[in-house]
Amino acid sequence: MRFRPYPGFTIATVILFAILCGLGFWQLERLSWKLALIAQVEANMAAPPLTLDTLLAMRQDQAQYHRVTLQGAFDHAKEAYAFATAGSAAVYHVLTPFRTEDGRVLMVDRGAVPKEKLAPASRAAGNIKGLTQVTGVWRHPDPPGSFTPPPDLHSRIWYARDLAGIAAADKLPLAAPVVIEADATPNPGGWPRGGQTVVSFRNQHLGYAITWFGLALALLCIWLAFHISRGRVALK
Repeated sequence: MRFRPYPGFTIATVILFAILCGLGFWQLERLSWKLALIAQVEANMAAPPLTLDTLLAMRQDQAQYHRVTLQGAFDHAKEAYAFATAGSAAVYHVLTPFRTEDGRVLMVDRGAVPKEKLAPASRAAGNIKGLTQVTGVWRHPDPPGSFTPPPDLHSRIWYARDLAGIAAADKLPLAAPVVIEADATPNPGGWPRGGQTVVSFRNQHLGYAITWFGLALALLCIWLAFHISRGRVALK
């Protein structure tokens, strides 16, 4: 057996091999974390609704995707609209302040409407007056990004659920920087349509781990093939 590898090449290979394996194991850790997160979200969504006080007392990451039931009234005069798409069609999420019986204000995403139903008069039956109950999912929406268009304040259309901006525009003292995404309970007249909560987590960590481990194996094969071709490593 002959084993006389080139020292410099071998040291560099060992270092790079360790880095690639380290990245692979890191992706496996990320996979474990992501699967636990998905399981927690599914458990939160399936659990009975919590009270507002309970959710306000929880950490943001713990409260996410829990359901909550509120008693109070909508302030339809301060509706705002968040632009989105459903397939290739434009839709608008109706964001309406909701004042609870004890005076706290929260933002409720009542659901989506098409452009022809954007005007409140076109869906007047759905603008519930007086005391009512709403059950929805507690969400901390993503803030506007660098490329998010500015809002159309005249039409009250926003291109992200920018709660800070909406609250400032309407001088709303929100009890929490969250959106309550209303469940699929039908509204009178059919609009807005609730139940728009999307639970979607990108989970490609296993594929990334396989890639890193594959590169590590390929590097080892290259090292071995190179040394065999030079007669530096042989079984005889």
